[in-house]
Amino acid sequence: MLDLKWIRENPAHLDAALSRRGAAAMSASVLELDTRHRTAVTELQTLQTRRNDVSKQIGAVKAKGGDAAPLMAEVAQIKDRMSALDVEEKELAERVRGVLLTIPNVLHADVPEGKDETANKEVRRWGEPRTLDFTPKDHADVGIALKLMDFDQATVMSGSRFVVLKGALARLERAIAQFMLDTHTAEHGYTEIAPPLLVKAESLIGTGQLPKFEEDLYKTTAGLFLIPTSEVSLTNLASGRIMDAAELPMRVTAHTPCFRSEAGAAGKDTKGMIRQHQFSKVELVSIVAPEDSDAELDRMTHSAEKILQRLELPYRVLALCAGDIGFGANRTYDLEVWLPGQNLYREISSCSNTGDFQARRMNARYRPAGETKGTRFVHTLNGSGLAVGRTLVAILENYQDADGGVRIPTVLKAYMGGLDRIAPP
Repeated sequence: MLDLKWIRENPAHLDAALSRRGAAAMSASVLELDTRHRTAVTELQTLQTRRNDVSKQIGAVKAKGGDAAPLMAEVAQIKDRMSALDVEEKELAERVRGVLLTIPNVLHADVPEGKDETANKEVRRWGEPRTLDFTPKDHADVGIALKLMDFDQATVMSGSRFVVLKGALARLERAIAQFMLDTHTAEHGYTEIAPPLLVKAESLIGTGQLPKFEEDLYKTTAGLFLIPTSEVSLTNLASGRIMDAAELPMRVTAHTPCFRSEAGAAGKDTKGMIRQHQFSKVELVSIVAPEDSDAELDRMTHSAEKILQRLELPYRVLALCAGDIGFGANRTYDLEVWLPGQNLYREISSCSNTGDFQARRMNARYRPAGETKGTRFVHTLNGSGLAVGRTLVAILENYQDADGGVRIPTVLKAYMGGLDRIAPP
């Protein structure tokens, strides 16, 4: 959420920032509501002062045996007006907050200009796509031929966009997640967390999924939501807190199932495991002081890259352009892994700096070293380190053999009980 005081002082800047994203100007509507709200607050304060003054006058008049009826009538009128105005003020305050919650983050100055993903800027590449001496299959065909990936029975029990993994593929998925967690905790300084998978609406508001992305969420009859990413749970570890400077940076990671209705993805990636309603992900979240967040984004991105390098999977890093960047981010790097079965790069991680955008929504602050009174909002960052299902997809496509078998990446063999290849049936 953006600072309302900043919007009052920089309405043109806000509209220019929204224009970069291809969004309509909003400063006028926000400020009109804000003016009405502040007018109501001012009138309430004025009426309260008058009520206090008249109440004192009533006491003085009665002490002298005078007629206080006119003054008492005025107090009654003030009370009625204040009651109505109090309801109006609260309603306006909610409307102002409601509008603020729909305004996306202001982009970093270094974000490339552009309307859509075609304007994303490639920053670097690692590894060369493998040259296979046979026509590579996509991951779904590989998994089905191994008789270890079952979409049909998943559809029977759950509907479309689900999968059943069996045997060595189920173990390989688990191995991938364990390898990622071990690397991030032992080498990259992240603390492993086992967070809730069900969260309140307030937690999703805090990280920006609500109100904008409600159609992509699964809501229970108890009013809780299944997490679309453990970013929600991990980032909310700072919600409502005032942290000491010594607690920063806070780096946490988790491997969890994630749940998305994919309401906005009808017809996209209907085959295979690329876009599913349930998937697992190893998430990275950092809570840092504002002056450290730019460097932390680079650090987080390199942590995610290290996983791909250890798995020897070719990838590229893209700086997302203004028209393709997410609602809450001020800057984002996407990692795209090479998939020979599809003959293209596909997203496997997205690392974003949200600045104080989420912190304002969560009221997450810290007290700078040496200060006893003042507090500042923290900066929050999140990234996939990596999407486990998509990593499995990349391994199946990059490590497949002509006979339909799949070799196990070297770093995963220990997690697979020494197995070095999944042989075809």
